[in-house]
Amino acid sequence: MKKYIPTKQSIVEWLKAIGISFFCVLIIRSFFFEISPVSSPSMEKSLLTGDYMFINKLSYGPRLLKTVFSIPFINQSYYSDIVSLPYMRLFGTPDVERNDVVVFNYPLEDEHPVDHRTYFVKRCVALPGDSFKIVDGLVYVNNNPIDNEENLQFNYHFKSDKPLDSVFTKQYNLTEGGKISDNNDYSFTLTKALFDTLKSKVYITEIERNHEKNGMWDEFVFPFNDHYKWNVDNYGSLKIPAKGDTVKLDSLNLCVFERIITAYEGNTLELKSDSIFINGEYKITYVIKQNYYFMMGDNRHNSQDSRHWGFVPEDHIIGKATRIMFSNDKMYNTGIRWGRVFQSIK
Repeated sequence: MKKYIPTKQSIVEWLKAIGISFFCVLIIRSFFFEISPVSSPSMEKSLLTGDYMFINKLSYGPRLLKTVFSIPFINQSYYSDIVSLPYMRLFGTPDVERNDVVVFNYPLEDEHPVDHRTYFVKRCVALPGDSFKIVDGLVYVNNNPIDNEENLQFNYHFKSDKPLDSVFTKQYNLTEGGKISDNNDYSFTLTKALFDTLKSKVYITEIERNHEKNGMWDEFVFPFNDHYKWNVDNYGSLKIPAKGDTVKLDSLNLCVFERIITAYEGNTLELKSDSIFINGEYKITYVIKQNYYFMMGDNRHNSQDSRHWGFVPEDHIIGKATRIMFSNDKMYNTGIRWGRVFQSIK
């Protein structure tokens, strides 16, 4: 049999085909859709660790590249910001709706350009211009309750009159929490349905949801100022900034807007004897330049979200998580979760 020896022309054709395929994949991934893994439990039970979510970038209008010189498919490390383009998006302002499950770049990674920051996925609970607050763990927007409690998880403390072992945790698919004392005290993260199930068990002698009381200040909650005595369960009221809003500034509320003015909208800011200077000019007001959103995880006591780092700017939004494409149970090593494959994300 005669050995095939590729010719120069055939090699060129193969390279051309590979190049065209790579370019098509790059365009699709950049502007149409992307599949990304879920790596934290912050959205359980809506999204589970080990899920692979479909990100529809057309939902909010594809965001154009900001960092021109970067290696495709590598999110963070390999880029040069010598040439950086202004924020632009096809089809105008993203039409985010309340309760959408949104994928965005993590706002606090200042060491990277916006489009090279880590992917986060949370539920959008408040839109630009909304009045937002949390009362006893539940969200109110414009003074109306918006939460569907069936989708949420909270931490619960309970006592048992017998030890609870791994058979118990596997039976009820408990992935977060465990024993907290030798007196059969336990803390687990539960949905409302699971709470209702467990409280009916005769061996569970006491069960109640953990919560931080109203007026108790949590120093790790945005805006990190004891003037705002907020915590993860009782928060606000807070107005979400919208593009074009003129906000009054003073030494008390500056902590709410400081990061917007500096990190997100590129100004310098100084506070001198309670006087505020933006770009060297004395100011008592500031005009917001882009829209902002408030994002929270459905796993309310185990989520790093806007309660801990503030608003998500419009230019950080990537797309909408719409469907689970694949799911692999890494907690109990039971393999593929076939019931979740191609399931819609609600």
